Amino acid sequence: MPTLAVFYGIAIKMYSEKGERHHLPHLHAEYGDEETVIALETGEVLEGFIPKNKMKLVDAWMEIHKEELMENWNLLYNGEEFFRIEPLR
Repeated sequence: MPTLAVFYGIAIKMYSEKGERHHLPHLHAEYGDEETVIALETGEVLEGFIPKNKMKLVDAWMEIHKEELMENWNLLYNGEEFFRIEPLR
């Protein structure tokens, strides 16, 4: 699964799951052994869990990079190359 960014121990990953479990644009945020799946358009947690303080960082990062995330989703959905996104600093 392509890694878009890594910050504060959180890895943000995305891949297109045509016809799979989540039928809407989303990303995977991994922290340690924990993982959560988050809808891009609403920020809703679709499944999983990461600690609340890390989730706040992911939410802030997603808000800053909303357009880039959708752009990457569309690229991956069409089988094209993704691009990395600036991490939170």
